[in-house]
Amino acid sequence: QGRMWAYTVGFTVLPHVGGFLGWFINRKEMPVWYEKLKKPSWCPPRKIFPVAWTVLYTGMGYASYLIWKDLGGCSSKAIVPLGLYGAQLALNWAWPPFFFGARNLKMALIDILCLDGLAIGTMCSWYRINKIATLLMVPYLGWLAMATCLTIHIWKDNPEQKPGKSE
Repeated sequence: QGRMWAYTVGFTVLPHVGGFLGWFINRKEMPVWYEKLKKPSWCPPRKIFPVAWTVLYTGMGYASYLIWKDLGGCSSKAIVPLGLYGAQLALNWAWPPFFFGARNLKMALIDILCLDGLAIGTMCSWYRINKIATLLMVPYLGWLAMATCLTIHIWKDNPEQKPGKSE
């Protein structure tokens, strides 16, 4: 019982690690460069993002714990469901360095489109294992849909600078 708490906390905190690192590394670029970008009128205020990601990362992390627990830990049955989860989490963590760090809107768009597919694949693989875990991923998928549309708009409305041109 005592060790299960450690697993619960570990799985729940894990998504926050990459999210925090992405924020920490790019925190100075975010307000300066991001504010200058042309964004659609429905773009959420910048202050909403950390709150939303805290809630979403907590839900998805706990959901991954439920899947791990229901499949008996790191068993052969867990390879695909948790592998898909890990892959989508890696793409989730890769988005800020592409978008904010490299300012590569095209790579950020490719990343988030692949992320969308992996998140859907994760949810499909989890559905038969634990419906609560799958439902915990629904807000994340909704936010990803908004973030994907936002990335598409920003990519289209902010042509990338050619090398040699000043910003």
